[in-house]
Amino acid sequence: MKKVGIVMGSASDLPILKKSFEMLDTLGVPYEAHVYSAHRTPTEAAEFAANAKANGFGVIIAAAGMAAHLAGAIAARTTLPVIGIPCKSTNLDGMDALLSTVMMPSGIPVATVAIDGAKNAAILAAEIIALNDDELSAKLIALREKDAKAALEKDAEIAKEFNK
Repeated sequence: MKKVGIVMGSASDLPILKKSFEMLDTLGVPYEAHVYSAHRTPTEAAEFAANAKANGFGVIIAAAGMAAHLAGAIAARTTLPVIGIPCKSTNLDGMDALLSTVMMPSGIPVATVAIDGAKNAAILAAEIIALNDDELSAKLIALREKDAKAALEKDAEIAKEFNK
């Protein structure tokens, strides 16, 4: 199975990315995490991206806040799918990171999830890898079924209490 590369622009993004780690662990998807900044360690970020495919990665998740150029910088150096997680900041509530992540030039796509959307980034990464992995695909289907069951249980609770 291909690995997921997880790159954060700063160690301060780690609490957000723990949701990606947890989801990938749940699904049994291997991953590797690094702190590489598009601005502070551009050489290391570029080398990671350029060598990612050869190093067994199938998709890369890149999380960054504020200027949030990391996902785009990674995507510019690889043809692997890149999923950007814009991280919330204190100044603009993550809108700066969202716009920096989603507004990529033609030819350098970055799939972008919600601000602090690490769980969805992990699920999307797993879905990409599952294109060639039936076992992982079955785990994703089971996850959807579990989530649907939980939602229907809440529906029943609310209906019982409020529907007269």
